[in-house]
Amino acid sequence: MTKSLTQPLIRADFSQREVCHAADAQWHVSPSGGVTRHMLDRVGGEVARATSVVRYAPGAQFPTHVHGGGEEIFVLEGIFSDEQGDYPAGSYLRNPPGSAHAPFSREGCTLLVKLWQFTKADDQSVRLNTHAMAWRQGMVEGLSVLPLHSCDGVDTALVKWAPNTQFNPHTHPGGEEIFVLEGVFRDEQGDYPAGSWLRNPRWSRHTPFTRDEGALIYVKVGHFDAPMLALPA
Repeated sequence: MTKSLTQPLIRADFSQREVCHAADAQWHVSPSGGVTRHMLDRVGGEVARATSVVRYAPGAQFPTHVHGGGEEIFVLEGIFSDEQGDYPAGSYLRNPPGSAHAPFSREGCTLLVKLWQFTKADDQSVRLNTHAMAWRQGMVEGLSVLPLHSCDGVDTALVKWAPNTQFNPHTHPGGEEIFVLEGVFRDEQGDYPAGSWLRNPRWSRHTPFTRDEGALIYVKVGHFDAPMLALPA
């Protein structure tokens, strides 16, 4: 069931820990037919600082539009397209503030999308195929890291957890945001299967691990306090 957007504030207190599982998804219609959104956090109306899972039905498209505050996309399923190319699952895209495009999907797709989360200096267009990139050894055995983007203290990466990997207890001074792509990510507060979204506030502490399934996660840090572009009044 889909709903219209009626709440300008969704999980908008960034000092609070938030968890949202795929099974809890509530889908909202968008201004373009065939495109629906599961809103993870949001500050604002149709122009908003927002994190959402976005679904394009086969053949759905958006007219050409400008991203005043920038747009970050990770393709979760299917093939996302615009006039610059086709981006299959595993693609990572950044459309900087002021850029414009006309996105569509021929066969349908699902995306993780973040809007208005760019700093002033973050002005580069990014198009990455993560399946063709080299992973780095992580801080503990069983952990691999694939950096995606870094600017003004804001860092985004994929982190691959081998089965039965244990990380050290640690604190996130600037907070941490996670979207689970595969497997089951875990910490002492719960289990987070694929499709789960977590937001751990500044100075939060946890001890993450995996069991037999392992996990692949998208991780973003440093953006809670970064000097993001301001929403228009």
